[in-house]
Amino acid sequence: QAQLVESGGGLVQAGGSLRLSCTASGRTFSGDRMGWFRQAPGKEREFIASIIFRGGVTNYRNSLKGRFTISRDNGKNTVYLEMNSLKPEDTATYYCATTRFLGGGYEDWGQGTQVTVSS
Repeated sequence: QAQLVESGGGLVQAGGSLRLSCTASGRTFSGDRMGWFRQAPGKEREFIASIIFRGGVTNYRNSLKGRFTISRDNGKNTVYLEMNSLKPEDTATYYCATTRFLGGGYEDWGQGTQVTVSS
């Protein structure tokens, strides 16, 4: 079973930037698809972006494309989420997840990191 640890969350003013990290351990991740999700209080969890470790193919939520960028460091088993021009509505708990099965759902999830954007 994979273990995922997110970091990099915090409090930032509107218009600012943050970079989240998610480091995976426990098995080989070379073929995984890893994704970032977020959940705001009282709202459903929503997909942000994903990346396939092998080849680096990315996929984004359309509404966030251009402000958020996902990347990975295969050697460190780490995925990043660069967030720019942050807005108060980006306030949420951000989670990373991973799966070995590119056509299926995510198998393992991190504990989440809080991002708060003040106006």
